Amino acid sequence: MSTHEVTNQVPPYVGHHLLAEDQALAEAVARWADPAGHGELAALGLLAGSEEAQEHGRLADANPPVLRTHDARGNRIDEVEFHPSWHWLMTRAVGAGLTAEPWTSPSHSGAHARRAAGFMTWSRVEAGHGCPISMTYAAGSALRHDPGLAGRWLPALASREYDFGIRPVSGKAGAIAGMGMTEKQGGSDVRANTTEAVSTPGGPLPGETYRLRGHKWFCSAPMSDVFLVLAQAPGGLTCFVVPRALDDGTRNPFALQRLKDKLGNHSNASSEVELDGTWGSRLGPEGRGVRTIIDMVGATRLDCVLGSTATMRDALSRALHHARHRRAFGALLVDQPLMRNVLADLALEAEAATVLAMRLAHAFDEGESELARLGVALGKFWVCKRTAPMVAEALECLGGNGYVEENGLARLYREAPLNSIWEGSGNVNALDVIRAIVREPASLEALTKQLHIVRGRSSELDAHTDSALAQASSLDPASPAAAFAARSVVEDLAIALQGALVLEHSPAPVADAFIASRVARRHGHTFGSLPVDLARSAQAILERTG
Repeated sequence: MSTHEVTNQVPPYVGHHLLAEDQALAEAVARWADPAGHGELAALGLLAGSEEAQEHGRLADANPPVLRTHDARGNRIDEVEFHPSWHWLMTRAVGAGLTAEPWTSPSHSGAHARRAAGFMTWSRVEAGHGCPISMTYAAGSALRHDPGLAGRWLPALASREYDFGIRPVSGKAGAIAGMGMTEKQGGSDVRANTTEAVSTPGGPLPGETYRLRGHKWFCSAPMSDVFLVLAQAPGGLTCFVVPRALDDGTRNPFALQRLKDKLGNHSNASSEVELDGTWGSRLGPEGRGVRTIIDMVGATRLDCVLGSTATMRDALSRALHHARHRRAFGALLVDQPLMRNVLADLALEAEAATVLAMRLAHAFDEGESELARLGVALGKFWVCKRTAPMVAEALECLGGNGYVEENGLARLYREAPLNSIWEGSGNVNALDVIRAIVREPASLEALTKQLHIVRGRSSELDAHTDSALAQASSLDPASPAAAFAARSVVEDLAIALQGALVLEHSPAPVADAFIASRVARRHGHTFGSLPVDLARSAQAILERTG
């Protein structure tokens, strides 16, 4: 039936080069990433924006995994079945070196920055499969401290071959890692864990072997080949390396109870697991479990920043695409002054997040552990917190069409809060920043050094930075006031860091607008309230955004 001619509808957002069109990211790649990987990143950006990849992303999200606890004959198998598009996405992500490869690369090589740019670019296809990619990357940081376990697992975790299925690592071309940290009663308070580990010498695994009994409340990607698990050993909370398959081919006890019914992240299986006589190899000393996984936590939090930045950028790109094709009230949306204000404001947020995310990855490459310690915690709190309101505003740029699943923003909206929760929610991260400032003063010194690179170039930024550092330096950890003020302290430091990096690396219109709106706070409470004297800067920002 034909009742009208279809006009003024926006074409699908496909066929875009997701790296080349992201000028802030492309510049960061040129600045910090391994030059040998530039061509590979360009190819990944082209593939990520293709109709084929975007359709696989949609299908993976629309067809969530299915738990198979038993086979047709009643045998317990504890497997999860994924849609073919999940495997297509995983194959490309692993093949692009987005897992643990940087931990096997030379220092100062730009491998972490190359991988960060690739992860951000590819995450724009579909975010859920990024979870096991992130956990595999992070596991490499913890395993490298034990030469025996690293020799056993790191080559497979750094492999560019995706080899799905529960089999011994010795017979696999590549492996994926997961984590088992949180329990029902504790959540982020892992010291409240009750899972027990009993030393059992002579077990079927290398190293010091234990048997674990207990549960894990959130265990994502349960079809991973190996998990880093926290459990209570006689000496206290300890980290263990737990494979799904033992060397003789039998399966390690790993009973999947159910899969979580989540707000978003639908393609990724998040499970509840029972451990009963499950074998694990001890990683690190007994009682030092938290210290053992601290590098892994930092790497995972870095990926939270990268993933949130990717979500921001994708939301911005889709809003811009719509505004450049949709007419209303006699003009394209992108040509209307108030819409330009909104879009430029969103672009500022995305660029500041991008420059920060890539600078943090560069810190991993350069061994700047003190800067990474504090900078990652700041970024995890701030960038991940900013993602949800930004995506909501981008969705609104599409009007009612943005609220419809087919246009992509609805999926991003459901995804947006996740990285604020994963690996420690907002309060956990804010308090971690306070703890780092007080207990690890070298981290604040490293941050101060980074902030002072641009000292003297903006009086407004200098004043904000001085205030933020003074507030941070005066914290009394014994006072409840320090905890009460934690979020405001972290917010001010994060804005100072973003402002310094944007001033150092971004063009003047971006830096001027960021400092005026975020640092000097000549800005309202919603996106799209840039002051009128920034109208010319807003136009330059949109021309740069691609």
